Amino acid sequence: MFEEGNIIYFTPFYFKNGNTAKSKYFVVLKNEGFTSIIASLPTRKDSIPNKITVTDGCVELPKANLNCFVISKNKTVTECGKTFDFTTFLYGHQIDVYETKLMKEIYRNEGSDYTVWGKMKPNLFKELTDCFKNSSSVKNKYKKILSK
Repeated sequence: MFEEGNIIYFTPFYFKNGNTAKSKYFVVLKNEGFTSIIASLPTRKDSIPNKITVTDGCVELPKANLNCFVISKNKTVTECGKTFDFTTFLYGHQIDVYETKLMKEIYRNEGSDYTVWGKMKPNLFKELTDCFKNSSSVKNKYKKILSK
C-alpha cells in the first residue's frame, strides 16, 4: 500500500488537524520502513501567481517561498494509464510525515477505506521528487529524506 510512487485514494482522508475529512489523493514520496511515510496531498487549488504560466512540471518561486509540481489535466500519471480529470498541484510546503502504524489502523480495508489508484510513471515520479529535493521552500528534513 505505502510503496514509493503509489497514489492512494482515501474515502475519506482524515486530516491531522481533525477538522475535516474528505475523499483525497495521497502520493507516497518516501517510505521510511515500518515507522513513517513522507507524502504529499495533491489538490485542484492553484496558488501560483497569475503571471506564471506552467502547465506541467516544477514551479520554483524563491521570492514567494513557493514550490509546486503541476500535472496537467488528462496527462498520463500512472503506469496503468490513469489521468487526473483536473489540473493537479502538489505543493512542497504541504509535504508531511504520516505514521505507518496509525495509517494502517485508520485505513484497514482496501476497497472501502482506500484504493491504490496506481503507481506513478517512474520518470514523472523522479521529476516530482527532484522538484521537491531541489526547492528552497521545502523543509530541509524532507529534502534529506527524499535524497536517500
